[in-house]
Amino acid sequence: MKHEVRIIGGLWRRSLLPVADRPGLRPTPDRVRETLFNWLGQDLNGWRVLDAFAGSGALGFEAASRGATEVTLLEREPDLVKLLATSRDRLKAEMLRILRADALVWMGTAPAASFELILLDPPFDAGLHAPALLAATRLLVPGGMAYVEAAEPPPTEPPAGLSLHRHTRAGMVHASLWRKAED
Repeated sequence: MKHEVRIIGGLWRRSLLPVADRPGLRPTPDRVRETLFNWLGQDLNGWRVLDAFAGSGALGFEAASRGATEVTLLEREPDLVKLLATSRDRLKAEMLRILRADALVWMGTAPAASFELILLDPPFDAGLHAPALLAATRLLVPGGMAYVEAAEPPPTEPPAGLSLHRHTRAGMVHASLWRKAED
């Protein structure tokens, strides 16, 4: 059985996205997404966004709904890629690019300084949070932001060039927003 998550703001507010019933797949809760986009501001007009571990696509679709010009969703599981494409087509979300890829490998080869915002919500038990944040640092423009969702608090020693901008906890989820230093 499929579950659904709703987009909470912007152009597609209240639209539903299907969520596959898979172990380890847990879409970002509404209240955490609401907090994130309050931190970022409601209007992401002109932003280039990477949702590196897309899953349900809730974070990437939310960014697109709020005006992001380009949103790249990375997902390695073929059935999840198909669900993302179905949602993109239904919403006519032409600014969304969906790629079947391993997020860390893809981020290691992507051009530097390509994104204003990178969304990192890897599986909690995969040990990918620290390497993903490190890889994201190179891809952010100066002043760009990286969002990390994890089961543990943010690291006390951030990757070089990043500073912790905001942090909150909602139940088991630690949400942190990092800012890349201006040049």
